[in-house]
Amino acid sequence: MTIQNSQFLARLWRFAGAFSVRTKIMGIVLALVLLLGVGITVQVRSVLTLALEQRLQEQSISVARDVAARATDLILVNDLFSLHQLLVETQLNNPDVRYAFVTDSNGTVLAHTFGPGFPQSLLEINTVASSDHHHTILLDSDEGLVWDTAVPIFDGKAGVARIGLSEAGMQATVTTLTGQMLLTTVMVSAVGIAAATLLTWVVTRPIIELKQAAEAVGQGDFQQYVIPWAGDEIGELAEAFNAMTADLAQAEKERAEREHLRSQLLEKVITAQEDERRRIARELHDETGQSLTSLMVRLQMVNQQCPLPDIQEQLDDVRTLVAQTLDGVHNLAVELRPSVLDDLGLAAALHRYVQDYQVRYPVEVDLVVMGLEERLPSAVETAVYRIVQESLTNIARHAQAQTASVLLECRNGRIRTIIEDDGVGFDWDQVKENGRLGLYGIRERAELLNGVLTIESTPGQGTSIFVEVPL
Repeated sequence: MTIQNSQFLARLWRFAGAFSVRTKIMGIVLALVLLLGVGITVQVRSVLTLALEQRLQEQSISVARDVAARATDLILVNDLFSLHQLLVETQLNNPDVRYAFVTDSNGTVLAHTFGPGFPQSLLEINTVASSDHHHTILLDSDEGLVWDTAVPIFDGKAGVARIGLSEAGMQATVTTLTGQMLLTTVMVSAVGIAAATLLTWVVTRPIIELKQAAEAVGQGDFQQYVIPWAGDEIGELAEAFNAMTADLAQAEKERAEREHLRSQLLEKVITAQEDERRRIARELHDETGQSLTSLMVRLQMVNQQCPLPDIQEQLDDVRTLVAQTLDGVHNLAVELRPSVLDDLGLAAALHRYVQDYQVRYPVEVDLVVMGLEERLPSAVETAVYRIVQESLTNIARHAQAQTASVLLECRNGRIRTIIEDDGVGFDWDQVKENGRLGLYGIRERAELLNGVLTIESTPGQGTSIFVEVPL
């Protein structure tokens, strides 16, 4: 039972907490006004009804005794006409009197106000002893409740006077008063709603400003400043918020400075790497390549001048080895810094790299380039080329893939690169713990250009790398 109560309270709290502060304040004020108004109305109606019923009962006794006293002489002289007039005057002078009649000591009706016919069943409903002061009962009629009072006349020797007072007038009075009090409650509720609206505006306006400022801070705007409305708790909250935003702005400024310095350092490191790659590629091409070419020419000349067949065969083997070494040096120079990237641009360099890649590795690569009609900035071309190069290298070394695809799209001032494979995939969390320099190199090159890198991989389901870089 306790658990059910706790769950009910929790659901009730969540339901109430879903409303705004303004709605809560207005709801509380309106509920209090309505509760107070309805409570007072019910209490006043109950007290008033009780008091009027007591007064009506006393009036019934008073009127009945008055009729009994005035009817004594009329009965003794047998003046039935005057007795009837007495009853009619009594009914006219008392609007609440529903009926009046007088009976003799034998129970015979001497006079009444019922018009042509007297209801005989009324005689036995209320009786009074000669020694009683009066006897009053409450009757239920078609027109409402009636207080019926019987009073003995001349100690019951002359008869009995019966008066019936209706509660219709009393009920009309109670209903009128209740309606007036309910109208007053409605008017007070309207005033309460207006006061609650003003109160909620005063109370929640600074809270709403704090909320809007907090949302702006959440979006990275640390220049927000909230004006404290007063020196209360909300004002102190506004001052604390302003202090927090000032600290966040200072922290963001320091972070941006550190990030700028890191980017500058990373840019210099990558630039130095590319320059060093370009220098080494040029030396391999110009010096090592030329030396190996000269060596091949001289071996050819020695082979032609040598008359010994065994020596010529060995010279051919050496020339073949030198040719393979020259091809390896050429491929290494191209990988270090492809000249086609500087001469023809990113698209041509990628097509050339993919062709050479498929010759060296048993992976079928599908390359699609879209929207790249013009040359991109050199830093962007180099970064994207290295990202694709490193990704394909990782596929050849680790993915065990049969096919791979590279999509390069330039649109809306951004260049998007997608590299996918059907290899074995990997656990990204585990890779982050162990560290893989290739992936970190891709991330650093993307962040250097304010780009976004997303890696999706599941063991056994391949890998997808998404890189988006603004131009």
